[in-house]
Amino acid sequence: MPVITYIKPDGSEHEIEARDGTSLMEVGRDSNMGIEGTCGGSLSCASCHVYFDEADYKKLGAPSEDESDMLDLSFNLTPTSRLGCQIKLDEKLSGLRVYVPSDF
Repeated sequence: MPVITYIKPDGSEHEIEARDGTSLMEVGRDSNMGIEGTCGGSLSCASCHVYFDEADYKKLGAPSEDESDMLDLSFNLTPTSRLGCQIKLDEKLSGLRVYVPSDF
């Protein structure tokens, strides 16, 4: 089972063990990390926006065109931003550090 570290806007770090096949959005939402996931992962909102350091971002691959379009609706967008609903977890992503952006 992959272990993911979520970093909240206040700098607090939270290691969470996740089941293979779940999304970053599901794990973050269900663990109260400040990720809403309003659309439930259907790629129709941007409430699961997260970002990464450069090394971790490279492990994920590029976002799809649809994801990029939704990211354009996000606040605090960075060059390493992604939508958590589009990232399915497996053991290869264990150790990933996920930054949850501030709402403002």
